[in-house]
Amino acid sequence: MKTLIALSFSAALLAPPSAPQQSVAGLWDAAVTVNGVDIPFRLEIAGEGASLKGSFFNGDEKITSTRGRVDGDALSLDFDDYATRLDATFKDGRLEGRYDRGPRGFYPFKATRFAAAAESGTAVPSIAGVWRVPYQSAKGESAWQLIVRQSGAEVSAAILRVDGDTGTLTGTYKNGAFVLSHFSGARPSLFEVTPQKDGTLTIVQKALSTKATPNPKTGKIAPSDSVSPDGTRTYTATRSDDPRAASLPQPSDPTRFTSVKDPSQPLRFSFPDLQGHLVSNSDARFHGKVLLVNITGSWCPNCHDEAPFLVELYRTYHARGLEIVALSFEETEQLENLPRLRAFIDLYHISYPVLVAGTPDDLADKLPQAVNLSSFPTTFFIGRDGLVRGAHAGFPGKASAKFHTEATKEITERVEQLLAEKVQGSK
Repeated sequence: MKTLIALSFSAALLAPPSAPQQSVAGLWDAAVTVNGVDIPFRLEIAGEGASLKGSFFNGDEKITSTRGRVDGDALSLDFDDYATRLDATFKDGRLEGRYDRGPRGFYPFKATRFAAAAESGTAVPSIAGVWRVPYQSAKGESAWQLIVRQSGAEVSAAILRVDGDTGTLTGTYKNGAFVLSHFSGARPSLFEVTPQKDGTLTIVQKALSTKATPNPKTGKIAPSDSVSPDGTRTYTATRSDDPRAASLPQPSDPTRFTSVKDPSQPLRFSFPDLQGHLVSNSDARFHGKVLLVNITGSWCPNCHDEAPFLVELYRTYHARGLEIVALSFEETEQLENLPRLRAFIDLYHISYPVLVAGTPDDLADKLPQAVNLSSFPTTFFIGRDGLVRGAHAGFPGKASAKFHTEATKEITERVEQLLAEKVQGSK
């Protein structure tokens, strides 16, 4: 018996040690599959064990998971502020799985270790600048804007609509075209941008649903909203400073896009906060104050772009008389416990009241005084006299470069002007 024990012990000593589990930490070249098309993006995984986190990118901004874990070869990353989860299996240096969006379905997911792109050596045309993109949208727009920044073959860009931008599209020049994509946990996008001999750009948007979205007012589909059978839509872009752009439609002015039927009447709202307390426009807390009524939703990527700005605006001007109220329109399945909205509030440290106004489909019924209220987000400006003094549709995120700077400056100046006004009859 002693001999057998000794032999067993010797065999254990001589046996090769089991290979340690390979870490998933690091950068990954990832893709989600949307309508049969792969949307490439960069994924970063950092930490180990209970501290594991994963991050998507929107330009220089990181969108980081609430928590993450690895169990054997299974990776899970939860993003509470989008109510989504990435589940993948780690095998042979690859990740494969799905990005689960709950009741909204899922995207197949795959990733390989990051590898720097090789230099092509091909001459790269310059497309940096601002471009006009004629487009008749279901919201009533006639044009969008394409903002491009470029360093050699590397490009970052964004398409700006009245409700906000696409997020930062990134990509490189290859085979005569720039292939640009975006996925930050939301807004999956893929565009192929080809410079033409006449100085214009041909833009092909891929991975679209072949089902077009009708105008919510008329029920009709705008001519430009048609999608080809292969799920693509084609646009033409002209430089904004090109003389030919003078004859093209203008992008919608976000300060004139939305209004109210009767500016002599207060904008009425009365909805519960997350604790069930009713908050109304007639509450004493708003009397004689400048009030921003922000139409938002935790599902809305452009609302995520806007939230940090509103939080800072409130912090800066609250003591001088600024109030902000967010009217959040959430998807039906979220309304019972509002987990995503709670995570949204926690993520951005929102301290102004957030009210639960209904679902996105309820927007027109819940705010019947509004005219052309079709953009998430939209902010109404209320003066110290309690009357609507204007509105700003949408919000251009940092991907929109100078348009983001201009919008934040315009909103800030509007707030300062309203704060400087005195209520009639006051000293």
